[in-house]
Amino acid sequence: MWSDLRRYRRTSSTRRKLLWEALRDLAAARVVMACVPFRRIAAWLGTPGTESPMTATAEEVLVAQEIGWAVGVLARRVPWDGRCLAQALAATRMLRRRGLEGTVSFGVSQGEPVKFDAHAWVRVGSYIVTGAPGHERFKTLMTISRGQS
Repeated sequence: MWSDLRRYRRTSSTRRKLLWEALRDLAAARVVMACVPFRRIAAWLGTPGTESPMTATAEEVLVAQEIGWAVGVLARRVPWDGRCLAQALAATRMLRRRGLEGTVSFGVSQGEPVKFDAHAWVRVGSYIVTGAPGHERFKTLMTISRGQS
């Protein structure tokens, strides 16, 4: 904990604000996941079967990287479940505040048929914002976005 506090104090004020925003949006995502039916969450995300463009400017990718960093750092430290769907919802909200649209993908594991494992990740251009580690192990079942490619 103390090393986290020291690291936070050395972080730039811009990144500190981003961390606080990520914390707020991760908490909001957990509340929404607990109280709102998935069909309404999916409607907020966009239209099933659509994807945002596979290209993004260098500036858009940089913004997406910063958001992915902040959400990832906090998701590992919050006292509630901050796994992939909460991260995807928080990152999507943060991206939209900045005028960016991403694609949220939902997949299931392609491995053992006995064990069910699902995953969600967000993509801006070709950059995976959240859920990148191991996402290739999952077969995409659905993509949702507000923007079409």
